[in-house]
Amino acid sequence: MSTHSEETDVTLHSAESGLKRFAGLSLAALGVVFGDIGTSPLYALRECFHGEYGIPVSHANVLGVLSLLVWSLILIVSLKYLTFIMKADNDGEGGILALTALIITHSKKNGYERWFLVGIGLFGAALLYGDGMITPAISVLSAVEGVQIIAPAFKDLVIPVTILVLAGLFLFQHHGTAKVGALFGPIIFLWFTVIGILGIVEIQRYPEVLKAILPWYGISFLLSNHIQGFMVLGAVFLSVTGAEALYADMGHFGKNPIRLTWALLVLPALLLNYFGQGALLLNFPQESHNPFYGLVPSWGMIPMVLLATSATIIASQALITGVFSLTQQAIQLGYLPRLTVTHTSARHIGQIYVPAANWSLMIATIGLVAGFGSSSQLAAAYGVAVTATMLISTILFYYVASDIWKWNRSALNLMISFFAIIDLSFFGASMTKLFHGAWFPLLIGLVVFTFMLIWNEGRMLLLKQLKDRTLTVEEFMQSLLLQQPQRVNGQAIYLTANPDTVPMAMLHNLRHNKVLHSEVALFHFSLERVPRVLGSKRVEVTKLSDGFFKVVARYGFLEYPNISQVIDLANQEGLHFKPESISFFLSREKIVTGIKSKMAVWRKKLFALMARNALSATAYYNLPAGQVIEIGLLVQI
Repeated sequence: MSTHSEETDVTLHSAESGLKRFAGLSLAALGVVFGDIGTSPLYALRECFHGEYGIPVSHANVLGVLSLLVWSLILIVSLKYLTFIMKADNDGEGGILALTALIITHSKKNGYERWFLVGIGLFGAALLYGDGMITPAISVLSAVEGVQIIAPAFKDLVIPVTILVLAGLFLFQHHGTAKVGALFGPIIFLWFTVIGILGIVEIQRYPEVLKAILPWYGISFLLSNHIQGFMVLGAVFLSVTGAEALYADMGHFGKNPIRLTWALLVLPALLLNYFGQGALLLNFPQESHNPFYGLVPSWGMIPMVLLATSATIIASQALITGVFSLTQQAIQLGYLPRLTVTHTSARHIGQIYVPAANWSLMIATIGLVAGFGSSSQLAAAYGVAVTATMLISTILFYYVASDIWKWNRSALNLMISFFAIIDLSFFGASMTKLFHGAWFPLLIGLVVFTFMLIWNEGRMLLLKQLKDRTLTVEEFMQSLLLQQPQRVNGQAIYLTANPDTVPMAMLHNLRHNKVLHSEVALFHFSLERVPRVLGSKRVEVTKLSDGFFKVVARYGFLEYPNISQVIDLANQEGLHFKPESISFFLSREKIVTGIKSKMAVWRKKLFALMARNALSATAYYNLPAGQVIEIGLLVQI
């Protein structure tokens, strides 16, 4: 009897612990994942009536725009992303690069189709850099603009205050988000609670606004307003710009906490606030210049501005962290040169800091605020990059579902066509703002995409040149049987880009110094197209003859290679090297243009420039600087 009681207690305790963990993940997801989409009410509805293509504030237009907002949230976020696209995870990780890696690994498409899919996946990732620059600018600026409502005399301080807030945000990045991360969830929870209550208060005064839940009002709006109605879709899209973040952050929190938090809190709060803003406009059309703050009573304006500013900083933080993660993935996948990546938390692997990305984002974001001058002007540049990324995600998901999962083709074609029509409509509407600022994120995306392609192409050409100039491991071991060089006591590790060939550093050392260490290990870091590699599969040690070893260390695109960890794991597999006694030999290539190839000369020169400014292998692999010997090589490409 007591045994049964004890088992029941253990089961209840386990269930309670699981529930607490689930609640904790949901609260954390609230702070990180939903900040961007959660702060959209600050400017989304306003831009429909007061922006570049604002339409008159009439009864039919208000209900029509609200209907479009409601169904955009339901169809794009709830149905497309949370129901379908989140199924396409790469070992639990989401995001457009994880989706691209999934296709690279499992797709059976031929070379041309595979190249096309990888190319558009990389372009979609590159576009997120443009979004990463605009989101902090428009979010913080739209929140601070509430100051001029409280005190019109402080209008001239909006831009300086916004720049100070953004500068502080970027200057803080090197500390990591762990110190303030615990505050994110509660603040965003308060934000959603407050904006939901503000909406309810106004809806009670004009409940007729709830009729906008019927999709007919949105369809009627588009049919009656023609081209202008289509253009307004670009502003309607601002309400769902954070949807891609839900997918990208899936690996940190899991699907279920994100889905539950969206359904129980985020979606209801957003809908209530948008309906409240609509009710306000039906009663007071003159409030179209800022309907969000029009919901706030005069006594609550100062606390609301402070809460909105806090929420937008958190939303910006999530996107900045996303850009850091995207940069790390691109480096690991071989599409960007090595950059300094600092881990800011020993407990959370996803919390990283990339100085080069941080300062670039800071300069661009502050420049955008100073250049555009208002959130309405910035809204014209906002959205086109995200609409393009969403369209690309739909295309990639189609190939995953048809090629890998083997879904029913007819049903899949019908579903993807439906989502593609929505994506194309929003993309087309956003492109109407091309000459009003939308060119900026496209230009940034194109530049980053070009850098990615050049770096990958240059690396392939460089590796081919090095391979042609060296020997295979088997050939090298055969040559040692014919002529044994002088061996000196000691342990040496040579890093090699190809596990089957001898690194040039070893050949040059042998040619000029005529000696080899008594124990030599060839280390190769192999990138796997998965987010993480399990410890048991991470390191493989092959013992060759005459004191030689070959070590292959495997890691995923969300991991950071660490030589100390690899040596420890290799020693467990029979290597037996002493870290403090090892000499590390590296080749340092000086790249010059020369030989004829398909790669254009200007691309070769840009690749050489990127290579010269890349982080050294010593710093990247965290090698002990006092034990490293670098051997220079001149390589023509």
